[in-house]
Amino acid sequence: MHAAKLDENVPTEAAELLRAAGGSCDTVHDEGLAGAEDPKIAEACQVEARVLFTLDLDFADIRAYPPKEYVGIVVFRPGEPSRRQVLDLVTRVIPVLAAEWAEHQLWIVEPARVRVRGADELAV
Repeated sequence: MHAAKLDENVPTEAAELLRAAGGSCDTVHDEGLAGAEDPKIAEACQVEARVLFTLDLDFADIRAYPPKEYVGIVVFRPGEPSRRQVLDLVTRVIPVLAAEWAEHQLWIVEPARVRVRGADELAV
């Protein structure tokens, strides 16, 4: 599994879940990036070659954040905005990410499905 960075809106417990699955994970809180604008967080992920885990739908816009420019972006869309639901989505997607991950993809993780957009898809 690739190294990850948790956005400030993802519960910090998710970092432990990712580490327990064998991944490296840091958080924007750890790096003093909490409250930073999205482009600054995106740049940190690029520089550190980390997959961004976030609830921020702005990162699902492939025109603003083209998958080909990032190791990866994972956007969580829980049915309700609760810590429990987000952690449940993280727990459920970890084995899928481990088995099917390819670089330069946007993953949108919802309770009933996972959508993947690759670097070769055009923004419309």
